[in-house]
Amino acid sequence: KMMSLGRVVLAPLGVAQALVSTQTSVLYGPPAVTRPFEAALLFDCDGVLVETEELHRRAYNKAFAKYGLRIDGEAVEWSVEYYDKLQNTVGGGKPKMKYHFTQTVGRWPEASDRPRPASEAEGDALIDDLQAYKTEMYKDLVQEAVPRPGVLRLMDEAIATRGLAVGICSASTRGGFEKVVNTVVGPERLSQLDVIIAGDDVTKKKPDPMIYSLAAQRLGLSPTSCVVVEDSLVGLKAATSAGMHCVVTYTSSTQNEDFYAYGAAAKLLDLSHPSAASLSAFFDASAGLRPRADILASLKDPR
Repeated sequence: KMMSLGRVVLAPLGVAQALVSTQTSVLYGPPAVTRPFEAALLFDCDGVLVETEELHRRAYNKAFAKYGLRIDGEAVEWSVEYYDKLQNTVGGGKPKMKYHFTQTVGRWPEASDRPRPASEAEGDALIDDLQAYKTEMYKDLVQEAVPRPGVLRLMDEAIATRGLAVGICSASTRGGFEKVVNTVVGPERLSQLDVIIAGDDVTKKKPDPMIYSLAAQRLGLSPTSCVVVEDSLVGLKAATSAGMHCVVTYTSSTQNEDFYAYGAAAKLLDLSHPSAASLSAFFDASAGLRPRADILASLKDPR
């Protein structure tokens, strides 16, 4: 028996069941089986659909304070400058914290409710608890979020275009991700997407290409037929390593990165210009929705 959800039809899944949240319209699970697609437009979430990185930073710091984290007597707190560097280095929340403690600082912190972790397993357990609390804080903070200029207009045109798959691929954990997309994108749009993958659904986080390779696999497309919209160097590396074209709509946190040096097809501040939020700037409809050789040619920032 087939189950339809908007444009998406899920084949029988066996042991690997698809998850349709009872509280949201977010769809996860194995391959979407629909009419054959010619191309895909894939969006990152944080920084692309909505500028949330500062909200993430504040939520991490709330979690650090809740658990009384200290290193050498100093409270653990991520500054704006440090978080900007961190988000351009590591994808996903738990990997960010592990990188900070094991690479930046070089040791685990003291916490008010437990001894300093004496092993990687104990450190991972602390990170799990921090991430769970951080996610709850983020859910509260994200109610302030609004979509970035032009992005929903582009998504709506893509959804309405026959032969074009549309999806969201986010490194965020599902709990925080669902709150964002339901608040900003809305259940009606979500029900019409063809693939949605959160950080929980892959074992390797961006900049590893796994999340985008999985999206192409589920959609039955060659990576070269896919265009990704990202905001960071980590996301760009994930998309290009998967063999996809990548447009970067940078933020104040990522504007100084040399995106062209790492293979960006285009970079620009946002999609506020009407032509930038038009599919014709991304795909050539006369060539079977082939990604344009010069995406956003007259609108992107110069190299």
